Order: sequence, then C-alpha cells, then structure tokens
Amino acid sequence: MRFDEVERRLAAAQFSELPGPDAQSSMAPRPRRFWTPGVVPAGARKAAGLALLYPRGDDTALLLTVRGAHLANHRGQVSLPGGAVETGESVQDAALREAEEEVGLSRAAVSIRLHLTPLHIPVSAYVLHPVVATTAAPPAVRPAASEVDRIVEVVLSGLACGSGLTFELREREGSAIEVPYFDLGGAKLWGATAMIVAELLAVLGAPVDPWSGR
Repeated sequence: MRFDEVERRLAAAQFSELPGPDAQSSMAPRPRRFWTPGVVPAGARKAAGLALLYPRGDDTALLLTVRGAHLANHRGQVSLPGGAVETGESVQDAALREAEEEVGLSRAAVSIRLHLTPLHIPVSAYVLHPVVATTAAPPAVRPAASEVDRIVEVVLSGLACGSGLTFELREREGSAIEVPYFDLGGAKLWGATAMIVAELLAVLGAPVDPWSGR
C-alpha cells in the first residue's frame, strides 16, 4: 500500500463518516464480553494511542510496540504507543507525549491526519482515542526500557491481504471465546489494538473480515 495513496485516503476520510464500530467488530473476540459496539460509558477515563504511518520502500509501515513484561496492565501485548490523557491535556497531545516517552518519537516530525472512533475497553475501564499520524520518512525511534520491550514495524500490505489472520481459543471465567488476531511472526496483534487497526484498514480501503465463511 503506497504511502502517497495512504495520505490521500486519510485526507479524504476527514470529510467522510468513519467505519466505526462495524470495522472494530471485525477483530473483536466472540462472544463479546461487556463491550457494546459504539457505546462509551459516561465518566469513562480517557486514553490516547498513536497510529503512526510512514513510507517503507514501496509500502507503508505502522509502528507498534510490545508492552513491557513487568507492567501491571496488558503486559507483553502488542499495542499502539499511548496511555492515559492527563488533566488539561488534549487527546492529540497525550498521544504525542506518550509516543515520545515510549519510543522517543520527535513530535516535530509528526503530522496529525485523523482521529478514529473512540473504543471502550471494559477490562481497563478506559476509552481509547486513536490518533492517526504520519512522518515523511521512517522515524528515529528506540524503546524505553521502563515501558516497552521492543518496537514492531508492520507493513500495511501484509495486514491488508489477510494472510496473517488467524484465531485461537481462550477461556475467560469458564467460558470459551474465539479471538481473531494478526500473526506478526512472533507477536500477536489482537484485542483493542487489532480493532483499531481494523478500522484504520477500512478507512484505507482494505477492510478485513476474519469471520467470513466461519
């Protein structure tokens, strides 16, 4: 997926209705537990995540992180750089601050392109606000040892073709659930981050549907 085409579609999406919960639901575990598509509970705490896109050869890359194994929440999971929105801080500023703290991203090189649909995450009681941004070239980044085990770069064409889409069964409180995920070759992109990526892909004209035919 060429970077110039990605930029064009992001610009057009600013004037269009977002795919929203329909796209997010395509990567949600089933049966869904506690999450109602499109519903944001009153008083839920805000968090922000940065979906950073940049050119990589003839393709476009998305920067992801693997959260530190020592963290209290979501440890070891593939995630967008991000975290809680502080008092008096905008969602956009929080996303940029967290990316700077977690991977050393210089905000001076970043262009904000689009805000995706907020996603309620029942397990943490946060509402995650995804912010899509671009840089004109691959950024100089490094993982902050206190928060990030490693950085994962994935090209969009690999996600869009669906070849890495698969499922696994998990047990939650005595019930079996099916969890769709993107196999990134040693890392699994699932849960809230996968749901956000699904909406991003839909915005870019490459929706995914792992449930088709099941």
